[in-house]
Amino acid sequence: MRPGQILVADHDGVFVIKMVGDVRLTLCISFDQFIDNMFGREGFAGVLFDLSDAEAIDSTTLGLMAKISILGEERDGSRPIILSTNESINRILETMGFADIFTIVSELDSPVEATEPLPEGEQPDDEEVVKGKVIEAHRILMGLNRDNEKTFTNLVNMLEGDQ
Repeated sequence: MRPGQILVADHDGVFVIKMVGDVRLTLCISFDQFIDNMFGREGFAGVLFDLSDAEAIDSTTLGLMAKISILGEERDGSRPIILSTNESINRILETMGFADIFTIVSELDSPVEATEPLPEGEQPDDEEVVKGKVIEAHRILMGLNRDNEKTFTNLVNMLEGDQ
């Protein structure tokens, strides 16, 4: 598997977030900082996730994606779009309950590019900061449905017990 990478672009307020390769926890701090920055910008109009080149996405990243949907809904009622052509990833999206908070499509009318690598955020030396982001992401997933709650309760309890 290719190492994970997140590419981003702003097309007149519509943010394109393209995930490539094996997207993992190591990108969570930068991704979370990008999310805060994105919602702080004037002219925010929506989000398109392009997962067509993603090989795998971990649950922390999925939780941060769900965070974007929830914040978009709270901000202006917008619902992000996910472009996904990988059947394995589509199954994960379905089981996580993403169809309830995203519009999931297998093709777009016209291509939209994301070419800028995710800005490098400050990577904290403090393991507790990363652990806090992991807990937050999984709590968001747990709030989507009962199956997610059952799946991630032990993980969250274990991580919170270590704090």
